[in-house]
Amino acid sequence: MRAVVYSEYGGPEVLRLAEVEKPAPADNEILVKVHAAAVNPVDWHFMRGSPFPIRFGRGLKKPKTPQRLGFDFSGTVEAVGGHVTRSTIGDAVFGGASGSLAEYVILSGDRDPVKKPDRLTFEQAAGVALAGMTALQALRDKAQVQRGQHVLINGAAGGIGTYAVQLAKSFGANVTGVQSTRNVELVRSLGADHVIDYMTADFTTTGERYDVIFDNVSNRSLAEIGRVLKPGGTLVPNGGGTPDKPASIARLLKTLMMWPFLNHKIRFFVTSPNRDDLQFLADLLQAGTLVPVIDRCYPLSEAADAMRHLESGHARGKIIVTITS
Repeated sequence: MRAVVYSEYGGPEVLRLAEVEKPAPADNEILVKVHAAAVNPVDWHFMRGSPFPIRFGRGLKKPKTPQRLGFDFSGTVEAVGGHVTRSTIGDAVFGGASGSLAEYVILSGDRDPVKKPDRLTFEQAAGVALAGMTALQALRDKAQVQRGQHVLINGAAGGIGTYAVQLAKSFGANVTGVQSTRNVELVRSLGADHVIDYMTADFTTTGERYDVIFDNVSNRSLAEIGRVLKPGGTLVPNGGGTPDKPASIARLLKTLMMWPFLNHKIRFFVTSPNRDDLQFLADLLQAGTLVPVIDRCYPLSEAADAMRHLESGHARGKIIVTITS
């Protein structure tokens, strides 16, 4: 089968399309024929081996063996192991699996995918898993967003931000989205009550204050963020940065040092993919409460271009790679 691989660390130019062995499912595994996949910021971190600790166990100077990219996917179940009970051959499914920029992926039975909502195309479903679960766990689990709260989403037009706006609204929050001029109408169409164009206004100086700030950009100081958080409010930082302007480690360390002295809460987290949350998102998608936003689709042979677009930091919603029709 064909798969996107890299044998050295670097930019998108290190990616190549290679023939690799097609996997066969063990008793507790599922083989899925991939129709579409998505790229995520975590992909460029692994591709570039940055930050450096990512290289531990993979190879310090270059990967010890060719590595594959991708996590999000949608496709059709082609084969199942004898111990698998929740998936059957022919099911249209979506989820997450390592190395999804390929014609086939293998999933273990305890991480099996969920059925694709009928109203979604394979391309739409392919961009849900990681970004959707990140937004869900940040807002529901870490910030514990409640009805009537005022929530600000910084980076509201990105892959995670577009889901965050819709999820916060589904929880009954009053939502403010921060994005560039060209994305104002997009974010408003997703249900945001207020939109701030960061090219013409500064959300830290408007005088408004928020119960929750979900920060997908990390381009403002902690003092600036603190000015617009209500006492006892919650900040959920979520990475940010691009290869040219990576998120500052110094800023993170400063935040950790100041944390005990602040009058608001900071909730750090790492997304934990799981089937229950994926099914929660699938139910919202089927009901039409949640709608994926796709920026652009690339064929598998142009996966490097998809990564270049992702690294630009200007994508509207998700960037999709189509594998098979």
